Amino acid sequence: MKKSIVFGILFIVLTTCAGCTVLGKTKEYQPFDPQGLKEVIPGKSTARDITRLFGAPVEVVKLTNGNAYFYKRAVTKGTALWLFLITLGNFDTKYDRLTFFFNPEDVLTHYGVSLNADKTSYELPF
Repeated sequence: MKKSIVFGILFIVLTTCAGCTVLGKTKEYQPFDPQGLKEVIPGKSTARDITRLFGAPVEVVKLTNGNAYFYKRAVTKGTALWLFLITLGNFDTKYDRLTFFFNPEDVLTHYGVSLNADKTSYELPF
């Protein structure tokens, strides 16, 4: 009897602690060279210069006074822990974004930059 109780407790402990951990990373981006920003000059750079430096934009928006080109890079890192009856997970996504605004003659008027994709991190799921 005592032996079966110990075996039962041991079985419950082992099946509760059984599980696995998963680390994952995904990238969804239009590659660009951040060093290319040194060549970007408002009032001088054109839409052709920007596409030469950064490739095709993810999105082009037609504005009443020109166009806007959007570039986006996303990096996601995830951690998951599967236990016998419990699943815990954590995902962290950060973005790099470049936005360029052009006048009707396709000359750059101004731009905005947010570079955070390299700050993505793996975290414990609890």
